[in-house]
Amino acid sequence: MQPVEKKDEIELIALCRAGHDVGFTGLYNKYAKPVYNSICRIISHTAEAEDILQESFYHAFADIHRLQNTASFGAWVNRIALNRSITHIRKRKIFFTDADEIEIADEEGYDEDATELFDCKVEDVRKAIEQLPQGYKTILSLYLFEDIPQEEIGKMLGVSHTTVRTQYHRAKKKVIQALKNKTLS
Repeated sequence: MQPVEKKDEIELIALCRAGHDVGFTGLYNKYAKPVYNSICRIISHTAEAEDILQESFYHAFADIHRLQNTASFGAWVNRIALNRSITHIRKRKIFFTDADEIEIADEEGYDEDATELFDCKVEDVRKAIEQLPQGYKTILSLYLFEDIPQEEIGKMLGVSHTTVRTQYHRAKKKVIQALKNKTLS
């Protein structure tokens, strides 16, 4: 027997497939906030994030007949939203440089003990991440918050795994440096 929550989700999807508004409303109410939070970790502008949220649910509902595993609607709509967010930043001409094309500076001087720096407030960390260049912020968010493997992020962004790994480490280094600067001031 399925858990009640999963059963409810399957029923909501069945209602959507039958064209009943209660199904659409139920799924939207259940998943809009977590999907919006995922979008906001990549897209800083609130109005743009809200637009992407609406477009993502529109496309998910329009293609709901294609959903194979009815118990994974949340993951499916979240992936649609992440892909739309990446497409959005690409339209803004934000490109991810392939590490094979550039000379990578030696990571010498990286402070291994910097992870102990996290006596900082969550708000300080959020602000430090928000200040990152868009490419770094996107990779950091997809890897840390969305738990997407670096190889898959590379495929999503059209860059090598090496580029993702390098930009992730550089982003992490910039966040740590921003937090250090905050504690010193």
